[in-house]
Amino acid sequence: MFVKKIDSRIKVVLLIFTLLLLLIIIRVIYVQMIDYERLSDLASDLWSRNLPIEANRGRILDRNGVVLADNLTTTSLVLVPNQIKNKEEVTSKLAEILGVSYDDMKEHVFKETSIERVHPEGRRLSYEIADQIEALGYDGVYLVKEAKRYYPYGSLLAHVLGYVGIDNQGLSGLELQYDEYLTGEAGAIKYFSDAKGNKLALNDIYIQPQDGMDLQLTIDINIQQSLERELDNVVDMFNPDMALALVMDPNTGEILAMSSRPTFDPNNYSDYGSEVLNRNLPIWATYEPGSTQKIITTAAAIEEKVIELYDEHFYDSGSVQVDTARIKCWKAGGHGDQTFLQVLQNSCNPGFVLMGQRLGKEKLFSYLDLFGFGEKTGIDLNGEGSGIIFPLSKVGNIELATTAFGQGISVTPIQQVTAISAVLNGGNLYKPYVLKNILEPETGNVMLQNSAQLVRKTISEETSATMRYALESVVALGGGKATYIDGYRIGGKTGTAQKVENGAYLVNNYIMSFVGIVPSNNPEAVLYLAIDNPKNTAMLSSYTTTPIARRILLDIIEALDIEKQEGGIEKDWEWSDQVYYEVADVEGKTPEEAKKLLEHFALEYTGSGDYIISQSPEAGQRLPEGSTIKLLLGN
Repeated sequence: MFVKKIDSRIKVVLLIFTLLLLLIIIRVIYVQMIDYERLSDLASDLWSRNLPIEANRGRILDRNGVVLADNLTTTSLVLVPNQIKNKEEVTSKLAEILGVSYDDMKEHVFKETSIERVHPEGRRLSYEIADQIEALGYDGVYLVKEAKRYYPYGSLLAHVLGYVGIDNQGLSGLELQYDEYLTGEAGAIKYFSDAKGNKLALNDIYIQPQDGMDLQLTIDINIQQSLERELDNVVDMFNPDMALALVMDPNTGEILAMSSRPTFDPNNYSDYGSEVLNRNLPIWATYEPGSTQKIITTAAAIEEKVIELYDEHFYDSGSVQVDTARIKCWKAGGHGDQTFLQVLQNSCNPGFVLMGQRLGKEKLFSYLDLFGFGEKTGIDLNGEGSGIIFPLSKVGNIELATTAFGQGISVTPIQQVTAISAVLNGGNLYKPYVLKNILEPETGNVMLQNSAQLVRKTISEETSATMRYALESVVALGGGKATYIDGYRIGGKTGTAQKVENGAYLVNNYIMSFVGIVPSNNPEAVLYLAIDNPKNTAMLSSYTTTPIARRILLDIIEALDIEKQEGGIEKDWEWSDQVYYEVADVEGKTPEEAKKLLEHFALEYTGSGDYIISQSPEAGQRLPEGSTIKLLLGN
């Protein structure tokens, strides 16, 4: 009996030992095969140290590959306090070189940490200061590579590009919107130290940083530079409260250029206040559009067949009574009898009141919704506004009348350009965008590509074609004459909107705007220009914005290599205009015959003979009156 008890106890002990051994084996397998990497990292952390190497932020390029945002290589100061032998001396020397107090530097040198980044005193050091620190040769004092964002064109496209903070994080614009793509992965120099932090005589390991992705934009730098130059001219000439301009490809929604004033230099963003930094006016500003909104009203009226543009007449007496309000035309005494095409050309408010009344509030406001007013366009930039549209329940006869000619509602410039592009391109409302491609930095391969996104159909192709012709007639025969470019079919519409403050219209305080289309028969670009409260100028957009817009349109023609077009509407020339004439073919003619055919030009003869055997410029070109034609005489 006693032997049996001993035997059972031995079996229990053996079972316990067996279970313990099994647990040990399982634990060893777990540690060696499953948890090895984590434990290895923990062990490595006890004796390895990393000196960080910052990756380059991805570049930002225009559509042609021109670099708009780049990186400069700088150095920053990093300390390993346990390796520093004479801490008082190191503190004193570093404080002297960096121009900071001994106490401020002491906090870094004496800090109980494995690695201390000296921030902000030791960030983005100049080459001169970095050389002085390196010459000291102190243990535990390291200089590591750091990238600094650099914008080679200064304030060009500033609000679109945005800016980055001291740690290279995007804070606004595209830098913020696409920060996850632009930010790379940091590298390091890994070295090994003992428990006291002393560096061991082992080879350092270099972990290469991976640069961020490059962004290629829809922006064309040539058009962008034109906008920047002309907005600077606007500021110099008119001292406005603000000014803005943007250019869009109406067939895709691509933004070709965008700028505003006031602006800032993202290289020195800390010199500016938030009211400048965070307001990208072409997408943020909201205001009454004025007469440029008449494009939408006209398109809706044609689409709904409530007017006949060419043959139906409207008599403008100078004003129209709507309930308790008398709405006046800008021209005292009115325009008299005119077609509805002339109503658009003359920007006649009473005529647009009638269009609004014929459409009715439900139909007119349904078109505002259709063209995207009252909601964000969805452009890939932060800070976009929505505008303000009357709730239909609060629209009476007066609100209907004023909305028809662009007062009482509030829109953003990007909404207007997007909507007008839909009017021109056959009725397709596209989502605007600025990013074209995301590129792999080393190879330039396209990793992600943006393309045109159709939001919805708005009007028919027939109405769109009619509107293209109508807006060309505004430039040739109406209020946009100053933008006429001989040989090119230009469309457009001016706008002069009285500003509102605390529910009341301000006196002699207007936002003057212009929408330009080139070429009007097959639009490749839509320009929008707005000047807020220009000083020392006539209170009409046709005098203020159109000369500036013409210069931008000429630059767009050159940048996009737009060819001359035939069949345009001949301008209604005024006495002050520079008149153009076509050069006749006079080869084979006598000098007397050539003189009659080229009566509007100055003639310059070379050679001798009875006939013209060559001419320059060639026949068919259109030149300003008084231009010189060179004629070669011979037999």
